[in-house]
Amino acid sequence: MEEATSSFSDENLLGKGGFGRVYKGTLRSGEVVAIKKMELPPLKEAEGEREFRVEVDILSRLDHSNLVSLIGYCADGKHRFLVYEYMQKGNLQDHLNGISEKKIDWPSRLKVAIGAARGLSYLHSSSDGRIPIVHRDFKSTNVLLNTNFEAKISDFGLAKLMPEGQETDVTARVLGTFGYFDPEYTSTGKLTLKSDVYAFGVVLLELLTGRTAVDLNLVLQVRHILNDRKKLRKVIDPEMARSSYTIESIAMFANLASRCVRVESRHRPSMSECLKELQLIFCTNAKRLGQGF
Repeated sequence: MEEATSSFSDENLLGKGGFGRVYKGTLRSGEVVAIKKMELPPLKEAEGEREFRVEVDILSRLDHSNLVSLIGYCADGKHRFLVYEYMQKGNLQDHLNGISEKKIDWPSRLKVAIGAARGLSYLHSSSDGRIPIVHRDFKSTNVLLNTNFEAKISDFGLAKLMPEGQETDVTARVLGTFGYFDPEYTSTGKLTLKSDVYAFGVVLLELLTGRTAVDLNLVLQVRHILNDRKKLRKVIDPEMARSSYTIESIAMFANLASRCVRVESRHRPSMSECLKELQLIFCTNAKRLGQGF
């Protein structure tokens, strides 16, 4: 790991997370990878170790083009490393909030949303005999992008298996990230697949507005205008080229986002339904691109 990252040089630093830093590395085979070096404070060693084991366990079970691949891991004494495929464009939030040099256009944002929806839909599915999985920490920093802006979901340390017949999991401790919390989960402690749908809806709002989830509580700010076309124009990310979208596709997208962030989980769509709608929105925008408001 030290050799691959030039002794964890700051020049290779890609980002920082709750339990460590991620570095760009080159293996002896020449393969470029992302290496997470876990740094566990004494008071959080047990929590960090649990997340490390969950990450390895979950990703070892999964194989999907919209989930980041785990290439390997290292557990030596107190040292913990996770080695992933390298995603050249970094995370979605950086592109939406100006850290990246170029803002992404509407078709690319739709493409990212479709990829993320496809990944979550796969996690929630049991069609191939797998046990459905709740990601529990879906957010824009955990949506990584390659050179073609294809989205892959990362960071499975808080993921939870949901055995068949167990639609909810009751926990005394609510885990996740502020701004993406399912209000039903926070109030009752009941975790469901629809908890991911709420977080996905928040990411859809980030894609639409260019704002962050914690920007004065994004959901509360825009919830009341998502289905009003006239007011909706005011919240569209001003950095997004007008020539890249139609108001019809924007309205359809906003309507989907509004349903995903409904307070009661039973009123939210499933991830498979979200995927189908986003594919329709993408096609609608492509067909009508160039028409005015």
